Amino acid sequence: MPEPVSFRGGGFEPKGRRWASWLAFAAIIVLWQAASSTRLLSPVAMPSPLAVVHALRDLAASGKLGLHIGESLYRIGLGWAIGTTAGLAIGLAMGIFSVARAIGIPITAAIFPIPKIALLPLFILWFGIGESSKVATIALGVFFPTVISAYSAVDNVPRNLIRMGQSFGVPASSIVAKIVLPGAMPGILAGFRISTSIALILVVAAEMIGADYGIGAFILAAGNLMQTDQLIAGVVMLSLLGLAISVVLGMLERRLLRWR
Repeated sequence: MPEPVSFRGGGFEPKGRRWASWLAFAAIIVLWQAASSTRLLSPVAMPSPLAVVHALRDLAASGKLGLHIGESLYRIGLGWAIGTTAGLAIGLAMGIFSVARAIGIPITAAIFPIPKIALLPLFILWFGIGESSKVATIALGVFFPTVISAYSAVDNVPRNLIRMGQSFGVPASSIVAKIVLPGAMPGILAGFRISTSIALILVVAAEMIGADYGIGAFILAAGNLMQTDQLIAGVVMLSLLGLAISVVLGMLERRLLRWR
């Protein structure tokens, strides 16, 4: 009697392996602590994980931890929201309308490669050294990746689905709402992951210029005073903040892409 053939059509569906990520983090921390304890790493150049934990504890006790994270989150949230809203509008228009595509592609190709932090002095001249210049830098840095991801996602929606809707006389607005946007959503959400990372990078750079509070300002002050435990604590704050944003985006993807 022939043996049953196992199912092979998994479609590269991702499977939960959370233990692997926790194990990787634990291995890195254990190796780091071992290298610090055996003096393979200088405590001045690279403090141990325990020293970093103590620095974070002291920051939390003094109230500065929440203050720095809160300021950075405010700038990231406002700049990302502005840049993403504008980027989605322009990117979707470029993907749907030929005139918008003809105008938008060369402009995006010309401006996108410019390092946005290089424009911060110009934004300071325009908006002042306060919050507006920092938010504008983040918004501009987020804008172009969102435009590209939204345009590319719309462009990659299967044309046969759109033609099928047109052949059945479905209105253009319904085609966009029920075919184009759902089909483009995976690419748009992937662009969100890129844009949030860019926002995190830009907020640190912007806060190093004319900011009293924020993770970037804290890291700069710690570096100037050669307080490496505080400096690494700031880097850990950035890492945890990026991890938290990634978790939130993952939850959003699971909710919006449940149909996959």
